[in-house]
Amino acid sequence: MTCKLPKIALGAWAWGAGAAGGDQVFGNNLSESELKPVFDRAMELGLNLWDTAAVYGEGSSERILGDFIKNARRGDVIISTKFTPQIAGEGAEAMRDMLDGSMARLHTDVIDIYWIHNPMDVERWTPQLIPLAKSGRIKSIGVSNHNLAEIKRAGEILAGAGLKISAVQNHFSLLHRSSEKAGILEYCKENGIIFFSYMVLEQGALTGRYDAAHPFPEGSGRGAAYNARLKELDALVSELKKIGGRHGISPAQAATAWAIAKGTLPIIGVTKVKQVEEAAAAANVELNAEETARLEALGGEAEVSTLREWEKEM
Repeated sequence: MTCKLPKIALGAWAWGAGAAGGDQVFGNNLSESELKPVFDRAMELGLNLWDTAAVYGEGSSERILGDFIKNARRGDVIISTKFTPQIAGEGAEAMRDMLDGSMARLHTDVIDIYWIHNPMDVERWTPQLIPLAKSGRIKSIGVSNHNLAEIKRAGEILAGAGLKISAVQNHFSLLHRSSEKAGILEYCKENGIIFFSYMVLEQGALTGRYDAAHPFPEGSGRGAAYNARLKELDALVSELKKIGGRHGISPAQAATAWAIAKGTLPIIGVTKVKQVEEAAAAANVELNAEETARLEALGGEAEVSTLREWEKEM
């Protein structure tokens, strides 16, 4: 990785609206005026690593983030965005074309971390990263939602051009640890690859805010995924509250601290200033081995599958 990263990245998946955007997935619709204080507070606290994707809200997430970035000093912001094969054009330069669109929306001529969002066809898409990285338009390369075999194959393709994978980004939480069980975390550690964990809070299901009596918004993607299983999460969320109380933090912060304790860099979605401040505080919390083991045991006992429609078991 070419730049020093904070312990936590901030996710802008819930920003904007449209297909795979904040309104459909999260059941919200946020304006730039609501989100600008969120960006400003994060930058004040040193949380300057922002994760988005061209597919989020049909580009609206990037557009909102870009409107904030254009008024900041570019060197102060670390931009992470993604090429999503499912929305790629048919042309030979499909990845370059999507990158061009992302750069225009983000008001930048270089992306700090550029990801292949989903593998689909490792042999087809990985080589297209090479000219983009060689030209200096991409500083670091990441792969997301790839299993271990796909990560290794992508690494081989890049190595042939003198390049490497710097980061892996997969779903990883107390309810979904398949990347650990498949050996991906260990592989990343052994090879100097940073593992970015997304959906650490399971889109809010592990924050303590939602339960059977207080479900997610009806009609939202996360409502469809979690509402029927909230009861099974009671014991885990209760333990997150207990451990959080011991450390003077919230359940969400406890779940975030767990992800950091596992050696990962969690991506925390933020839509409110308070969430930014909680994320910054969570970065300074250290859970002990007993607390970590207790949370993992309860996460396993819940037996709640949080595999989403775009994912696969690792």
